[in-house]
Amino acid sequence: MLSQQQLATMLSLQNKMNTKVNPQWLTAGYGYLRAAMVESVEAIDHHGWKWWKAQKKDLPQLQMELVDIWHFALSASIIDYKGNIQATANALSAQLAQSQTQVNFDGTDYFPDKQSLLDNLELMAGLCAAKRFSVPLFMRIVTQCEMTSDSLFQQYVGKNVLNFFRQDNGYKEGTYEKIWAGKEDNEHLVEVLSTLNIEAADYSELVYAGLAQRYPA
Repeated sequence: MLSQQQLATMLSLQNKMNTKVNPQWLTAGYGYLRAAMVESVEAIDHHGWKWWKAQKKDLPQLQMELVDIWHFALSASIIDYKGNIQATANALSAQLAQSQTQVNFDGTDYFPDKQSLLDNLELMAGLCAAKRFSVPLFMRIVTQCEMTSDSLFQQYVGKNVLNFFRQDNGYKEGTYEKIWAGKEDNEHLVEVLSTLNIEAADYSELVYAGLAQRYPA
């Protein structure tokens, strides 16, 4: 289960990123759950659902979609608690502490622990379309996609910090170098993440520092 520290770190990073895009993002009316719905439908495609043709589940792409969905879900949650990061972290932690994962949608009770991954992805898409999000359902899907809470945290922080690093080094101006020493920045990120302790309170700062150390001057 995601720890209180991990939740606070991710929420703080998400707030920082959204503020970089638009300082007034909390009241801008952006459709974060609409975006999560679209990503959920894309995840269904990566899973495969067409009974009339052979399809293979693309697990790496599914995992990437989940990280994107989590960005949007965190944003929507921060808005629910009017920008209060600590209150948002407490609320998400309370949801995760529930003994049983149960979702009521359209008057019907669903039990994600007993449903297939495909059915759970469809349920998540439906909830997002109705402007709702279930963190316990999402974490069940994370497990079904062979991820742990730690790997979700690691991938989320890594992607968030890399986006910041790109912006700080001329991505918008077109001067950023994506390939360093023969490797794409994503590959450098994976190597940096493999050397760090995710329990560190300054984990995101360490990731940024690791990238900065490798980036050509």
